[in-house]
Amino acid sequence: MPNNELSLSGLGIQMPYNMQAEQSVLGAALMDENILTQLITELEADMFYSEQNRAVYTQMAALFAENEAVDVVTLVDALAQNPAFQGADDAKIYVARLAETVPALSNVDSYIRIVKEKYQTRRLIEAARTILQQSAEESDADLLLESAEQKIYDIRSGKDKSGVKTIKESILDVISTLQKLSGPDRDKYAGIPTGFTYLDTVLTGLGRSDLIILAARPGMGKTSFALNIATNVARLQKVPTIVFSLEMTCEQLTDRILSSTAGIDSQTFRTGRLNDSDWNDLVGASTLLYDAPIYMDDSSGISVPEIKAKIRQINQDPKKDKIGLVIIDYLQLMQSSKRTESRVQEISDITRNLKIMAKELNVPVIALSQLSRAAEKSSGRSDHRPQLSDLRDSGSIEQDADVVLFLYRAAYYNSQNGEGDQADENVAECIVAKNRHGETTSVRLGWDGAHTRFMNLDYSHDDYG
Repeated sequence: MPNNELSLSGLGIQMPYNMQAEQSVLGAALMDENILTQLITELEADMFYSEQNRAVYTQMAALFAENEAVDVVTLVDALAQNPAFQGADDAKIYVARLAETVPALSNVDSYIRIVKEKYQTRRLIEAARTILQQSAEESDADLLLESAEQKIYDIRSGKDKSGVKTIKESILDVISTLQKLSGPDRDKYAGIPTGFTYLDTVLTGLGRSDLIILAARPGMGKTSFALNIATNVARLQKVPTIVFSLEMTCEQLTDRILSSTAGIDSQTFRTGRLNDSDWNDLVGASTLLYDAPIYMDDSSGISVPEIKAKIRQINQDPKKDKIGLVIIDYLQLMQSSKRTESRVQEISDITRNLKIMAKELNVPVIALSQLSRAAEKSSGRSDHRPQLSDLRDSGSIEQDADVVLFLYRAAYYNSQNGEGDQADENVAECIVAKNRHGETTSVRLGWDGAHTRFMNLDYSHDDYG
């Protein structure tokens, strides 16, 4: 070990493990195929401290992936050339001992729990050593705190940061995902429905780990659309949703959500001039939304590390379900967590870290974004329809995003159109300009400006052109 690294043995720390639990888990899998299936879904090779146990489990998983029988004979044959063993005889003795030393198959859940707990403790010790080492080398306290929080959060979430997998391991993950998507709990793993039918068809819902950019010129309704999605996801899908608003207060966001849900004119709502019918509608909307898992934060100038820290606080509360959707309104008001030379570099750093956050949390992140004035100034674009080059401040927005959506209402420009060329005030478009997972197209939506809400239109697929 290099001299500049902290030695655990020098600190009197020994890595914890339980050899009997590791061997009992593997022996049980040899004796019962159902237990092996359970192990494949619950354990990873790195959770075994012993090199020989890691080798045995890795080979079991490989045989399982190839639909080969997993027993003493096939396992010994596969391990004969493994460097963890001194030839076939050594492997045969070890594997035979595994099958003989299982105290009780009925207690396998307890053995699995012990293996996991020892692994988590080892990871915690390694994280603590790394934090101490970084503290001696790094002077930026904010960076140190973020790094430390992330390490602890990853351990609590059960995430392995190595990231390196063989194709065999990846195949197992894909098969497991497909089984979950076709099973009774598919809603937990499939894309999250936005509540807008044809948009969900195009996107297959909001993809977990996706960064979704929702962009539009001012006045197009991007905040309303984002809040409509948040309400649909939280109220109908029961998915905990958090909205970070850097421009509006939590009270203003709630005003919009209540106005839209209750069907009360937004101007009437803001002035407080509600009649008896409006009050009844408001009570009904409040009842619908009262227990909806919607969180709001109106901190201005927030950074990605601060967003992650606030989400962690919710996710670590055993009384609360984990956040399933993150909405940020809007990108250009965020701050980078590190110093940059230009605003373009700062936005690039923010979008890159938003994508990393979406992947780490395994949730869709919708970030609202401004568009440049190019669409309104260009003489060759009379309809002002936005395109990817209009994304403001940085090309990295398009690069980092999995999905880019543009909101466009032709009627917004009615005063600039020629007479007789007036667009429908009640129709909007959600332009899917980038879709890493499928087609790009334009989805027509209904727009109710008085109640600041978008709606499905009853059009067939062919009507979208």
